[in-house]
Amino acid sequence: MPKVMRLVVNGESLPVDAEPGASLLNVLREQADLTGAKYGCGEGQCGACTVLIDGSPVRACVTPVQAAVGKQITTIEGLAEGQQLHPVQEAFLEMGALQCGYCTPGMILSAVGFLNKNSSPSRNEILRAMEGNICRCGAYPRILTAIEKAGRTRKERGQ
Repeated sequence: MPKVMRLVVNGESLPVDAEPGASLLNVLREQADLTGAKYGCGEGQCGACTVLIDGSPVRACVTPVQAAVGKQITTIEGLAEGQQLHPVQEAFLEMGALQCGYCTPGMILSAVGFLNKNSSPSRNEILRAMEGNICRCGAYPRILTAIEKAGRTRKERGQ
């Protein structure tokens, strides 16, 4: 039976009416009209559905909406501050780290979550952290370079 829950998405309180076990991805896309997170594999293996919960990347397709109640959810739509893109978004644009764009929101949010925990990662640490994100276009070298650049930019800005 559906139940009204309150989520905090991109800093705003959002009432949703959903089954507690409904996927967070479906609720975000269908009730909040936040379509940046994509449905890819439906099994939490491809990373296209990645969002941040309390600053850590999670696969929204396998996360029950009830598990996100009372936590801070950040989607790609809420990552920029006003007109200022997040350093990871800036780096992805500058380095051309996207092609079709389907995986890009999940890649960016996974990178943000990783850089939140490791502000000066090695290339190998980035590779390990991003293993669960699949890019069908094969933009991996540019994605890796963009994440390295974003890490340096964040460090320079004291973020």
